[in-house]
Amino acid sequence: MIHLITGGQRCGKSEFAEKLTLEQSNNPVYLATSRVWDDGHRARIEAHKARRGEQWESIEEEKTLSSHDFTGRVILLDCITLWLTNIFFDNGEQDEKTLEEAKAELDQILAQNCDWIIVSNEVGLGGHPGNEIAMRFNDLQGLINQYIAAKADRVSLVISGIPVEIKSPQ
Repeated sequence: MIHLITGGQRCGKSEFAEKLTLEQSNNPVYLATSRVWDDGHRARIEAHKARRGEQWESIEEEKTLSSHDFTGRVILLDCITLWLTNIFFDNGEQDEKTLEEAKAELDQILAQNCDWIIVSNEVGLGGHPGNEIAMRFNDLQGLINQYIAAKADRVSLVISGIPVEIKSPQ
């Protein structure tokens, strides 16, 4: 089962995803993808960690998600946007390489025999970016969200803390 949860920044995606994950498992995996970019971002990461209880197995992995075996587990991957940011900046001006690398990694992890709850930002909801780098990233993020959504059994959009089901299991 793959459940993609998307929405704008600070809309309640992670809290919703954490609640769903705990409803499915007493010992889920929290797969965190963020790099620490600055002190403010470190504080956000620490707030996320403090919100989680001891039942979570936390794994921090910036890029190579497939280096872990999640067979039989319920995994909350938070978040695709930060993970794609890591690949994007490591690849410099090579957007096609970023897209192919991200798709290949997603194909490997989503083929594992486990349940995924995946958080991603719907960056296109935030208005038109003010610079070329942000525009390139928004384009890549939109493509990756579409790629995951096509593979997902369920897709939810969170708006102001309220989840709206976009795609349901058939």
